[in-house]
Amino acid sequence: MTQIARAGHAFKRISFFSSLHETRTHCAGSAPVGACNNLFMKHSTGSALGIYISIPFCRSKCTYCNFASGVFPASDHARYMERVIADIAEATTLSERRGTEFPRRVDTVYLGGGTPSLLAPELLTQLFLTLRAEFDLDADAEITMECAPGQLADRTLDAIAAAGVNRVSLGVQSFVDSEAHASGRLHSRTVVEADIKRLRAAGIANLNVDLIAGLAGQTFNSWEHSLEALIASEVPHTSVYMLEVDEDSRLGREMLKGGARYRAGLVPNDDIIARMYERAIERLEAAGLQQYEISNFSRRGFESQHNLRYWERRPYLGVGLDASSMLQAPASPLASRVVSGRDRGTLPVGRSRATDHAKSPGALAPAQVIRSTTTDDLQAYLTGTGTMESSLLGPAQQHEEAWFLGLRTNAGVDVTALRTEFGEELLESALETVRRLTEDGLLEFDGARARLTARGRLLSNEVFLEFLDLAAETAAS
Repeated sequence: MTQIARAGHAFKRISFFSSLHETRTHCAGSAPVGACNNLFMKHSTGSALGIYISIPFCRSKCTYCNFASGVFPASDHARYMERVIADIAEATTLSERRGTEFPRRVDTVYLGGGTPSLLAPELLTQLFLTLRAEFDLDADAEITMECAPGQLADRTLDAIAAAGVNRVSLGVQSFVDSEAHASGRLHSRTVVEADIKRLRAAGIANLNVDLIAGLAGQTFNSWEHSLEALIASEVPHTSVYMLEVDEDSRLGREMLKGGARYRAGLVPNDDIIARMYERAIERLEAAGLQQYEISNFSRRGFESQHNLRYWERRPYLGVGLDASSMLQAPASPLASRVVSGRDRGTLPVGRSRATDHAKSPGALAPAQVIRSTTTDDLQAYLTGTGTMESSLLGPAQQHEEAWFLGLRTNAGVDVTALRTEFGEELLESALETVRRLTEDGLLEFDGARARLTARGRLLSNEVFLEFLDLAAETAAS
């Protein structure tokens, strides 16, 4: 909420507490959303990869944003894309060097930022030519690009439509012009509505609109105005985020130190933001946009394929500045090591715990999973001197993530699937936490599946911390 964030930003970047972007599940063919939480266990040569590409360039920096993005010289665009394209072309070689592997088949691509639509059309065209040359993109792959309203030139729109982009996420945040402008957005409601029409005319009808509850100066009445405009737009997907101010953002620093430049004193209190969020759920569901994740709502069949990949722990490759990957390692345990050069980072193993787990009755040995994140320093990335931080996730860490990522979805966590993947010992400790949170009214649990309650969604970070604490206790035992 409006307190300085303890565990990550409230908006679209993937973290343990907040998903990065807004994804029909490929868990086991046609399984329903949220039906499986142990998809790394199901890894096979027939599985698919998701690719996230970070484009850090903005025309203006939003007051609440702490992402690795900013207003950089246009001369950096070509240099940056040259590096990104080289990394894509070398992805298989680099993966082998890092001790990871991934399928060549790709079913989701997501260009996030920043504002990818600021790139010159020829750069975007070259990017997609490289992607298709290096990977086997499904004919119906979901290909999403984030765009800032008013910052999508006609030539760029033509280029992305020709390249196969079939989903666009618009960072609107508010349909009230004064609120949008005060937070650093450059558009008006009229511009947003015009861009939606342009995108549909170009054949891109799978649209998402972001809204933020809790912007400086926002009121319950103005929030109603944004909800009405969103519903009237008839977009099939929306992401609604409760503002959680990060201390590294301009707004966060002003809240800590005082001042009025970014209107920190006008940020609504937690109770008002909670009411806004609850009202959004009510209004959107009445309009046919069903909530399927804490911050995400869609019409049937328009769930964000790419973001479901994060919440369901399916493999993804991140390319570009501050981009994260979660990939499978070979079956044999890796020794702790330091990777030299641009891939530098430690890979802790915890081998005895993994061995003990493999002997646990009823448990399948979880896949070896490596999480990596590239440098967040643009110049270091451009020059190839940045480091990549990597860590090997042991069974306890994977189990922890299965809970707090799975609980983000309305479908919740399938306890039977976790028992199969992780065994009884890890699961029983988690179930003690589940029972306690159920008594507190934060979870509902029918013995087979655990879900957040309406109150639990409002206090989701507190719920997730319970599972982080559980993992810390398990590691110490």
